[in-house]
Order: sequence, then C-alpha cells, then structure tokens
Amino acid sequence: MNKLEQLRERSQVVADTGDIEAIRRYRPHDATTNPSLLYKAAQLPQYRPHISDALAWAQQHSGDRARLAALKLAVSVGAEILDLVPGVVSTEVDARLSFDTRATIDCARQLIALYEQAGVERERVLIKVASTWEGIAAASVLEREGIHCNLTLLFSFPQAVACAEAGATLISPFVGRILDWHKADSGRDDFTADEDPGVQSVRHIYHYYKSREYPTVVMGASFRNTGEIEALAGCDRLTISPQLLQELEDDGGTLASGLQTPAGGEPRPAQPLGEAQFRYQLNTDAMATEKLAEGIRNFVQDQERLEQLLQDELAGKREDNVVTDPKTV
Repeated sequence: MNKLEQLRERSQVVADTGDIEAIRRYRPHDATTNPSLLYKAAQLPQYRPHISDALAWAQQHSGDRARLAALKLAVSVGAEILDLVPGVVSTEVDARLSFDTRATIDCARQLIALYEQAGVERERVLIKVASTWEGIAAASVLEREGIHCNLTLLFSFPQAVACAEAGATLISPFVGRILDWHKADSGRDDFTADEDPGVQSVRHIYHYYKSREYPTVVMGASFRNTGEIEALAGCDRLTISPQLLQELEDDGGTLASGLQTPAGGEPRPAQPLGEAQFRYQLNTDAMATEKLAEGIRNFVQDQERLEQLLQDELAGKREDNVVTDPKTV
C-alpha cells in the first residue's frame, strides 16, 4: 500500500480544499473549506453555476446581497461536496464575527437553515468557528441546539481545553502555521517531524483529550509537509491539501509510527477554564496570540475579496480572472 492508503487505516482523511475535482480524485471521508479556498474556487470556470445560483438567490432577498450570495455560495459548494464524501463538510462562519458571540450564533443558524433548505441534514455539516473566547462560547450554545462545530484557528493548549469543556464536536489545531512562527522567531529551518512545534502541540492536546476521555475530535490541520502528517498518523482526523495527498499517494514507503492513544482515566479539572484564565494564558503565548489574530485577518481579507467579486457580478462589471489551481492555506 502507498502511504495515503496506510494513513486511511489509522486516521480519517479529510480534504482541505473546496476544489470539487480534487475531492473526487482523492475520495476523502470529509472535506473542509474556508473563505480563502472559496475565493480561489470561485474564480474557476466550473463554479460558474454555483455563483449564478447564489447571485440569483441573493437578489430575491433584502440586505447586503454580496454577503448573502457568499453564504449561499458556501452552502452550494458544501452541498455538492457532500455528494462526493460519505462524512461531513465544514463551512465557516464569517471571520468578522469572531469576537461577537450572538452574531456568530445567528450566522451559524443561517448557514444550517440554508443547508436544510437544500435537503442536507445538519448532522452532515460542521460549522467552523474561530477559537476565540467568544467563538467557543457560541459553539457551546450551538452544540446544545444540535448544530455541530469545528473550532478552527487553534494554536494553543488553553484554546483546546476551553473547546473540550464547551462540548465542541471537533477542533482543528493548525500544525504548519505554528511551525511557520517558530521558524521565523528562531531563524532555524531544520526542524525534524518530532521536533516540529506544531506536531508537539497536537500530540499534547491529543494525549490530554484521550487520557481524560473528552469526546471532542482532534483534527490536525494546516500541514506544511508529509513528515508532519506521518508524525500525527493515528490522530482522529487529518485535513490535508491536494498537493500533500498526492505526495502521500505517490510514496510507496512505510508510514511512520505516529501517535499512540493513551489509556483513559485521568481526572478532568475540578473547575472549567474561566474567561480571565483563558485570556491570560492565551496572552502569555506570543505565537498563539499572533497567529490567531493573523488567521482572522487573513480570512476576513479573503471573505471581503469574495464578496467584492460577487458584488462586481451583481453590478455586471466583473472581469474574468480565472485561476487554474486553488491552493489550500
């Protein structure tokens, strides 16, 4: 077996892309999208029907039609993805709402309503929410309503603890972006997979969750190389870009040993992590603070670029600028 086949025996493989053709090609169990991926995908010719449908739907409603069209586009792409994968698709709440609990809840409900109108059951959708204190609080409410959440932009242990205590269905710790920060901070470029700070972070979180029997799923994300993926083989889920999926498929070697699941029975904290503790602990971690802020800014930028593209369509002034290969971020 190639390494991708070996990996499938140990972890659920998730496609980190909105590219329908890539999903059809690699047959992942689940798929996850974000504003950056949707913006790039929206410039591909095969997405024209989705864009036309989203614009037509938005024009039938009052309000910010570009924003509405972006919501509808995300759901339309997600629904098509679900025709190709047996599991779930993750769809992101507008990152501009990352510090507004009520608005995050409202946006998530709107996304789920659009999915249900499209004939998709809510059990097949994960709503992606940034792992801010406000986002985690929103996820706690949504999970009680049966709206399952993927807590994304997760870079630190206190974020992971708060997510588990909130009852989040799944977390997405960002491996590669942690490594990016440490490379820039240290000037070092030769981290092995075992030394990789992103790999170490996920190992710590995974061990903490499993030893305390939290049901929250750990899904490693944002990989920079296949070494990171192999080091985390055995993690509940791994979301991987098409490029790295191809590298794994092309490799006929033996997959690295990866993670070992610890025995359960460790006690959980007597008191949940409070807001003041969460904010203080996050603040003491320069990497997590900087990467969380940067991630939100980048998603907002691409959300706004997507909405501008759709606004230009609504105004009839879009100039086609077709790309050929939407990359993950």
